[in-house]
Amino acid sequence: MCDICVMNSVKDKMLSRRNFFKGTAAAGLAAVGAAAATTPAMAGGHGTVEDMTHTLHEDFPTYFGQSGFSREQVFNYAEHFFNLQQLTVNEHTGTHVDAPLHFSADGTSVDEIPVSSLVAPLCVIDIAARAAEDADTPVTPEDVQAWISKHGEIPENACVAMHSGWGPKVNSDGFRNFDGTAQHYPGFHVEATQMLLEQTGAQSIAVDTLSLDHGISADFASHYAWLPTGRFGIECLANLDKVPAAGATLVIGAPKHKGGTGGPARIFAMI
Repeated sequence: MCDICVMNSVKDKMLSRRNFFKGTAAAGLAAVGAAAATTPAMAGGHGTVEDMTHTLHEDFPTYFGQSGFSREQVFNYAEHFFNLQQLTVNEHTGTHVDAPLHFSADGTSVDEIPVSSLVAPLCVIDIAARAAEDADTPVTPEDVQAWISKHGEIPENACVAMHSGWGPKVNSDGFRNFDGTAQHYPGFHVEATQMLLEQTGAQSIAVDTLSLDHGISADFASHYAWLPTGRFGIECLANLDKVPAAGATLVIGAPKHKGGTGGPARIFAMI
């Protein structure tokens, strides 16, 4: 059968199915709404969901300053009756996961991260006020201890996230904050990273900036301390100002391409 015949056949079937679905949509939505109200996650004390993911686009800032994302429209609805884009993406672009393999010779790749680690208690360490005065400030052991003193021990499998207030800068030069020699934004000091490794069961750390290490770092000390242990990181997290310091659950939709060192992820918090 010729290509145009196939497409016309598909189009006719779509129109027929569309009329059927119009008649059942309202009932279907009502059933979904009823089911959603009784899901285990919401029954467990979560009432709302917050998107923690920035929208990925061609001009999204990257660590190296070059675009890490592009797309090509391969099929379009006007000509082919369906849309399809071809994407080209650097693994470490946008809101994304750093797998252990990113900073180790033979570490766990992104597709090998246990799914149990991708649903995590969220612990938010807020250094936004300090970062507003000093872009180079890192999360310190004192910050970690202050969080523990106020909220209790960091739970097993937790994601410990730095809220520096950097998220709103994402579509400006201030997000990368490059002065011609170095980048300037907060991250985790290696001593804080080491404290989390030695004294907690956290499985991931996250930042609302471009790097787990603060921007002026020349040695990626926190990357090298954290990732080779089999734990993972998240960079460019969004909306940390909209979630509580403790009590939310982070759901990390990590990509699953074989041998990946990381990749863009859809991440949300249940509050």
